[in-house]
Amino acid sequence: MAGHSKWKNIQRRKNAQDAKRGKIFMKMAKEIFVAAKQGGGDPEMNPALRLAVDKAKANNMPNDNIDRAIKKATGDLEGVNYEELTYEGYGPGGVAVMVKVLTDNKNRTASEIRYAFNKNGGNLGENGCVGFMFDRKGYLVVDRETTEADEDDMLLAVIEAGAEEMETSEDAYEIYTDPDSFSEVKSVLEDNGFRFSTAELTMIPQTLSPLEEEEAKRMIRLVDMLEDNEDVQDIYHNLDADEEVLAQL
Repeated sequence: MAGHSKWKNIQRRKNAQDAKRGKIFMKMAKEIFVAAKQGGGDPEMNPALRLAVDKAKANNMPNDNIDRAIKKATGDLEGVNYEELTYEGYGPGGVAVMVKVLTDNKNRTASEIRYAFNKNGGNLGENGCVGFMFDRKGYLVVDRETTEADEDDMLLAVIEAGAEEMETSEDAYEIYTDPDSFSEVKSVLEDNGFRFSTAELTMIPQTLSPLEEEEAKRMIRLVDMLEDNEDVQDIYHNLDADEEVLAQL
């Protein structure tokens, strides 16, 4: 799953840029809206909403913005309705790409997503064309600077919490769970004093697709263009590129 770790590094850098431009709050508000719309406005009774709120707070979204998104979803405030859609396609060199969006105008969004693929050497495909290449997983990251636990202690805690796998890097412990047990594992680890820099349900590629430098750069430009679209919530892909290329972001 190391390729996923590379992508998370890209995503974290992009999220930091988005936060400076204020776009991340809009994306978080949409995610909260949909979660509250589908499962109710009480985070204690709605795990999806609780996760969305936790993510928003981790990105320093003000409580007023969070409350407003929930109230719009529950009818306490007037607002638009968002539709959750997933687009699938291929990037340069045949890299598998999935794009999760929340939109109030799917015709506009479909056109913009297709344009991003075409402009950067990819093509949008049919639903299901690459989805089978990914596994849905819970993903938790504990930055090593935030815990005194060494690798052995952390691994023991992860196993006892019911997680599937842990990867260790110089900076972080990356924990993977079955999606159905994600909330429980997260809760157990939190009760043991661990805090997460990332906690989300995500899509992990089963295999990675290596690209040479020029195609990898085109793929990165595709990711950048998609990230700049305010309807795009998440992007998943199976790019495997040299770290020096990724470091140019």
